[in-house]
Amino acid sequence: MVRSLGGINRRRKSRIMIVENQSNIKVHLATTEIIAQGIAAIAGGSNYGLGTAFPFVYELFNKGKLDNKKIITRMSKNFNHYILDSGLFTLMFGALKGKKDERYLNKWYECLTDFVLLDGYEGTMVEVDCQKVLGVNKAWEYRLKMKEKVPNRIINVFHIEDGQKGLERLIEFSDYIAISVPELRFSGKKNHLIKIANFIKSKKPSIDIHLLGFSEKTKLKELSFCSSCDSSSWISGIRYGQVETSIGKNHIDNIKKEIIINETQKWLQVSKLNFPEFKIPKNLETNGILTFAAEESIKIYTKFAGSQN
Repeated sequence: MVRSLGGINRRRKSRIMIVENQSNIKVHLATTEIIAQGIAAIAGGSNYGLGTAFPFVYELFNKGKLDNKKIITRMSKNFNHYILDSGLFTLMFGALKGKKDERYLNKWYECLTDFVLLDGYEGTMVEVDCQKVLGVNKAWEYRLKMKEKVPNRIINVFHIEDGQKGLERLIEFSDYIAISVPELRFSGKKNHLIKIANFIKSKKPSIDIHLLGFSEKTKLKELSFCSSCDSSSWISGIRYGQVETSIGKNHIDNIKKEIIINETQKWLQVSKLNFPEFKIPKNLETNGILTFAAEESIKIYTKFAGSQN
């Protein structure tokens, strides 16, 4: 028996078929909705990407219209599998954190689903998992409405508020389920991750499991029965001045100049081919370093999680 990870393999125009007991988890490089970083992930050889809908939905939410350049659709075509996050975490706990009422989130849901349709995005997307703010029942309302409105494969998210019975209901309903790893970490239940993932898989062996915000290298093999996870740690080279390579951490200043030049050329090639209208930044070296970071992260994830092809 085989199953699809979901979405369409844009490069070969065929569905990606995964053996039922797949041997390794696929690490999706996050923050690819930012064009420069998405280009770097592609140029670095990533086959799996994740981006947030937040900036696009926020624009639609506030302006009532979208400067629609189909960034997400165009970006996703370069990956074997792409996941679009709802942007809800950023909305509630990030840059715009604060109390959001039902009316506000109703509009966010409508703008998110409208954006997906306007953009023509056909890949996998994450639901509006509002359990923490509006409760479990409201999350189910959005869940059922979204399934009817958009044609995409949807990842349904388990939160602590759902409880045991809620998890079982979610497993029965879903074919792709996510576990919020940061939530488990913040609540002191990080050690429950493997137990929860095993429970889900034992209840429905055919289900796909995504680990939101998880890329702990040493545990990737233990969780190889999960289908996917996402990581933003690959961009820490720019944030903290160093890149984690397959042979250890390397400060940006110590990366050989010829490597940066080569990686920058890769970035430029992908940029010109996929986003010709994108204004080339003055500091091209930064994008070369990002590309190098993406390339090295794939080597690391391959070592700990298996093939990322």
